[in-house]
Amino acid sequence: MKQLLNQVFNWKKHIQWLILPLVMMILVSGLFATPAFATGVYQIPNLTPNTWVVDEAEVISRANEAKISSSLEELAKQTGNEVRFVTVRRLDYGETPESFTKALFEKWFPTTEAQANQALLMIDTVTNGSAIITGEQVKSLLKDEIAKSVADETLMAPLRDGDKYNQAFLDASDRLIAVLSGEPDPGPPQTVEKVQVEGTFKKTEAEEKGNAIAWVVGLLIAATIIPMATYYIYLAIQPSSNG
Repeated sequence: MKQLLNQVFNWKKHIQWLILPLVMMILVSGLFATPAFATGVYQIPNLTPNTWVVDEAEVISRANEAKISSSLEELAKQTGNEVRFVTVRRLDYGETPESFTKALFEKWFPTTEAQANQALLMIDTVTNGSAIITGEQVKSLLKDEIAKSVADETLMAPLRDGDKYNQAFLDASDRLIAVLSGEPDPGPPQTVEKVQVEGTFKKTEAEEKGNAIAWVVGLLIAATIIPMATYYIYLAIQPSSNG
């Protein structure tokens, strides 16, 4: 019996050395893996001809991306006004949708002349934060209040109804094309406010990180308590085995 317990203690030491590296790996991945997917302006490729949608977050289906691109290309041919859509998964630390969009707008269109007939709408899909930047020629049709409504209302309405990104960009595309074609502004979509009865909200980034930390703490506690419990069991059994 005593020999068996000695073997248990030897295994206890091995288990501790196995658990602790595992815990550290989980801790590191939980705390630092998230920023690895952040996107900065420098990671967005230079604009190429006939590129109308840059879906870095991969939330728009290929069919809808092709449909939107075709419509925006036709708008450019008919009016000279050009619209680009950009999606990213997560922004770099300290970046906002407005600062990101402005920087990307200036990267793609570095001069006032190049910016004049351009509009750029972006969203980051972690926070669903959006922004739109327009050039001076576009502003003559797409007033700032309408542009803001497109980003804050037209784009957001389908997202509040279940992260329907395809519908969001189709609606935004239709509204922008109408306005930039000289047609009356169709306005934002009419929405019916729904009452949330049970909590089915999407977890925030902070909640996900909190869950990862909770798992790490739990594993650390287990790595400490299990060997201690084994030790006390050994002490309790030892006198009877000697007897």
